[in-house]
Amino acid sequence: MRLIHFACASPLLIDGTTNVTLPAVPSRADLRFLDEAARELLPVDPTPSLDEIAASPSVAHMGEPTFAPQEPAERLRVIVSGSDAALGAVLARMMRADYLWAEVAYLPADPLSAASKVWGLAGLSEEERLAAALEAPVSPSPCIRTDRSEVVAGSATLSRDDATEYVGEIVVDSAVLLYREDTGSPARFHGDFGARLVPMNTAPGIAASRLVTPLVAGGRTGRRDPEELERLRRLPGGAWLTRNADVDPGLVDPDRVLTGRAVQSGGAGIRVEIDGVARPRPVDRVTFYRHLRDLQSVKMGVE
Repeated sequence: MRLIHFACASPLLIDGTTNVTLPAVPSRADLRFLDEAARELLPVDPTPSLDEIAASPSVAHMGEPTFAPQEPAERLRVIVSGSDAALGAVLARMMRADYLWAEVAYLPADPLSAASKVWGLAGLSEEERLAAALEAPVSPSPCIRTDRSEVVAGSATLSRDDATEYVGEIVVDSAVLLYREDTGSPARFHGDFGARLVPMNTAPGIAASRLVTPLVAGGRTGRRDPEELERLRRLPGGAWLTRNADVDPGLVDPDRVLTGRAVQSGGAGIRVEIDGVARPRPVDRVTFYRHLRDLQSVKMGVE
């Protein structure tokens, strides 16, 4: 097995691997080395192309994730050490160049990050994570992408740039997760502030929940829960009483989690953030969906 370690703004060096030092979030040019390695090990891919898979009447690509059918001259395992955004950048390059048959392991800079949890690494020691990256078997999982060919490694959020309530609709497959018109009287502490979505390790691929508090905190967090603060704010004189109050940012509704193969949204001024990195400008529509090929991910605790 050929082992390549991408140290993305990480001082880590791993014995027995080809160590490549990269920026915190590598670009396409930074990852040419990986393109060349994949091309060397599998010059021609004899398996069905993405177009052929999409045209097939079979829905196998919508079922449980599967092992890649490609048979390269040698197994290729990529180990990414760094942030969730770094992992997402590597996955996006692999998806765009269509060599998701390569295995991917993750060594998170933050062991409590969203991707650490999705990849089953949050409860492991540093030594256990390294051993898993080098030796653990592959656990295929859905590859969650956007309409702009970004890949979600750990989580993504849809919100408003000004931290006010969402204006628009968010749909998971055919089920409405959130719908809100601009009423001119937005909530401040508890309401419809957007959605958070995470990749699943099984079909259908995406789990999404409604954000009930703003993503960004604007004051000091008190002892009152968000719903209580919102009720108090709407009472006569309540705006003054709660002027310096705040709530924990980015809380979701735990009682309503929708799963599906795609999440679509249309609205006003949608702020898209993927793995902690926000798009430079708001958009009026965005789509997340499961890619036709699965990740050959090295995840722990995944059946």
